[in-house]
Amino acid sequence: MKLLIKLVIVALIANATYRVGNAYLNFYRFKDAVREITQHRGTKSDEQIHDKVFQLANEYDIPVTDDTLKVTTRDNHTVVEGTYVRTLELVPTFKYDWKFDVHVDTFVVDGDVLPR
Repeated sequence: MKLLIKLVIVALIANATYRVGNAYLNFYRFKDAVREITQHRGTKSDEQIHDKVFQLANEYDIPVTDDTLKVTTRDNHTVVEGTYVRTLELVPTFKYDWKFDVHVDTFVVDGDVLPR
């Protein structure tokens, strides 16, 4: 009986670790992809970058909206910042809202210097 309880506890920990790890994996993949498109934006406008960022969010299953994620340009830096909350079921029937902060500030390395 002790062994069964220990196995159940290990299974619950493994399940929670998988769910949290998967959420963070999508978060970091999304941030890396955003960094890549903002760094090599060339002469694309903020609206084009905005659309591409939201396309990536959809691809990586990141629940963001126009209210929670902003794309701006400062001199020759592109800044993407915002937050989102993902509800994770850590243990069956126990859900927890996990907050993720997105902040990507990249220096544009190619193309013309963007106008202010």
